[in-house]
Amino acid sequence: MEAPTWHLLTGEYPPQPGGVSDYTALVARGLALRGQRVHVWAPGDTGTLDEQGVTVHRIPGTFTPPGLVRLTRELDRCPGPRRLLLQYVPHAFGMKAMNVPFCAWFSSRVQDERWVFFHEIVYPWSLASPVRHQVLAGVTRVMARLVARDARRMFVSIPTWADHLPSALRGRAEWRPVPSTLPTEVPEDLVRAVREELDAGLWLGHFGTYGAAIRGPLETVLVSLLRADERRRFLLLGRGSRHVARELGEQHPGLTARIVAREDLAPLELAAHLSAMDALIQPYPDGVSTRRTSAMAGLALGRALVTQTGLLTEPLWRESHAVALAGDTSPGAMIEVAERLLARPEEPVALGERAARLYRERFALEHTVETLLSDIGSRS
Repeated sequence: MEAPTWHLLTGEYPPQPGGVSDYTALVARGLALRGQRVHVWAPGDTGTLDEQGVTVHRIPGTFTPPGLVRLTRELDRCPGPRRLLLQYVPHAFGMKAMNVPFCAWFSSRVQDERWVFFHEIVYPWSLASPVRHQVLAGVTRVMARLVARDARRMFVSIPTWADHLPSALRGRAEWRPVPSTLPTEVPEDLVRAVREELDAGLWLGHFGTYGAAIRGPLETVLVSLLRADERRRFLLLGRGSRHVARELGEQHPGLTARIVAREDLAPLELAAHLSAMDALIQPYPDGVSTRRTSAMAGLALGRALVTQTGLLTEPLWRESHAVALAGDTSPGAMIEVAERLLARPEEPVALGERAARLYRERFALEHTVETLLSDIGSRS
């Protein structure tokens, strides 16, 4: 039987920023390097380009009803058999995260083999939430059922997402953690150059996009750690880091000189700055989990990672002893864990070695590609 051509459907793709964008590009290129025929369908200005062996199709409003007309026409022109791999994030498809027409379209593509990767799955439901949020929670559950019910394979970035699928489908959901979307190896001379550029001291870092739920706890932890030891410096990395550093300097003028930001770095430069850190401070409101590419970046580079357990945290984080893990999501618990780690100079190095080993064994991109290609053997 002829092998299907891969068709990755995604709400974002480079140069559009975002974790799903970077992840989709990694997977597409990884499959292409293994000799697979790969197409990507994403929003953007009309056009088709070959990018590193991947055919990228841009359609304005790809997943909205007008865009679906063209997507259907263009997709049907591609020779079969076709395998659709949907990168599922409800808000990535437009229509205020309630794009039921697109999910119904995906479900209707019976002529194609349909796979779905749930990066996120539903909007959280609470009886105390405003009515509009309850409607959104309900609609996203309908959407997930539509795309899952006829999918030949389903993947979830964290095991908890499978709980939101119909009971008959949960056992079919395969857990596939996301890999780091940054380079996982950095030349030592580049790391040394970063360290020489930064002032001397013990450098703590944070990598993220500084959403409201993370920013408050991060500030509390950052300020406490800096005030406890004048040798410490803090480097903020990622989109929005300059704005956050400026605000922190205004609110805590005594710490201004010890808070540095680097934004809009190329991937290798960003990886080099992360590699130059003595430890990374990564709070998450729902706890660290295998969907967090910012955590994966630090693990892959062998950095000591201070983070916290929460609602979405998988058991492996505690079992592996590869991160310094606070027992809850409170800033106080994280400060205590960070201080305990920093009090023993040898421990961050040992922790970083365990982190890199865990990443290689469980999370590296080649594991994702092998999982996707494992279906080939089952079809032959």
